[in-house]
Amino acid sequence: MNNLSLYGWNDTLFLIKQASQYKHLFHGRVAAVNKTNYEVIAQSGRLLCELAGNMLYGRSSFEHPCTGDWIIFQPFEDNKGIIVDVLPRKHTLYRRKSGTQNERQAIASHVDKAFIVQSLDANFSVRRTERFMVQIAEENIHPILILTKSDLEFNRQKVEESLKHIGRQMPILFTSVFSPETILPVRKFIKQGESIVFVGSSGVGKSSLINTLCGLTVFSTSEISKSSGKGRHTSTRREMILMKDSGILIDTPGVREFGLASDTSDTLSDIFELADFAESCRFENCTHVNEPGCAVVDAVNNGLLELAVYNSYLKLRKESWYFSTSEHEKRKRGKSFAKISEAAKRIKKR
Repeated sequence: MNNLSLYGWNDTLFLIKQASQYKHLFHGRVAAVNKTNYEVIAQSGRLLCELAGNMLYGRSSFEHPCTGDWIIFQPFEDNKGIIVDVLPRKHTLYRRKSGTQNERQAIASHVDKAFIVQSLDANFSVRRTERFMVQIAEENIHPILILTKSDLEFNRQKVEESLKHIGRQMPILFTSVFSPETILPVRKFIKQGESIVFVGSSGVGKSSLINTLCGLTVFSTSEISKSSGKGRHTSTRREMILMKDSGILIDTPGVREFGLASDTSDTLSDIFELADFAESCRFENCTHVNEPGCAVVDAVNNGLLELAVYNSYLKLRKESWYFSTSEHEKRKRGKSFAKISEAAKRIKKR
């Protein structure tokens, strides 16, 4: 028997369930998504479930369960069931679906915190961290940056300087699975009943970190290629596990690209610390590129705002706009963004 409160079940979810026509049936949480079925944690134990016809054919693939979803199911055999409904999602981590321009893919739902995992080797990328952080903040999920492989040789001062604008908005932890004392601060961010999703590119050490936190081999790991410096893909699906006497950990496969999947203009301004400068712009609808009296551009030119940070802001703002705007508006405003790109290049030259 499972105590579902350890997996995040609470009175709020109970009340939400009462609005479903299937409220008299059993509920559980999706621990893993396979190609044709779902592994579900229920009070009775772990079940293998499939979608009911109304779910499979009556809803889009976007509405199908993802890891972390709370679902309602009808058991029909030992350790088997049929999913008939999904409770409304909250604090869901999305990304743009691969191969599309404006379709979202749910990675994990009912998430409290996100560990953005970056390794202190050739994989380290400030720009990738910003990208994860923007999407996480958009869903009111608390981000924590976990820098792994601190046992390797790296320039700590250079790393800290590159993350200065990020460090003012979320904790940054330097860790190594070979130094237990560096893992202790990570454990302090994991509370009982909380759900934490691990995100990052392949080879950064997400699975190794989870194994160390749990004190046993939960997920398999592989060596890093000496020729490319990249890890072989080990986590091939999003999977949820319960950490003993603590929270719920959700591992995710490494991703090469993490496309923004929301209109994040306000979030971007806050994360890249443009908001304070923007308040002094001459025009309320300033694009922060070529308008006269733009305090953001002045901040870049005067060295108060780093050029690399500013350029990253422009890039992600354009990507966010492209995701959230209709095809008609994209064609109509395409020339505007071409002008923005040219203006940004002129700022860079100056």
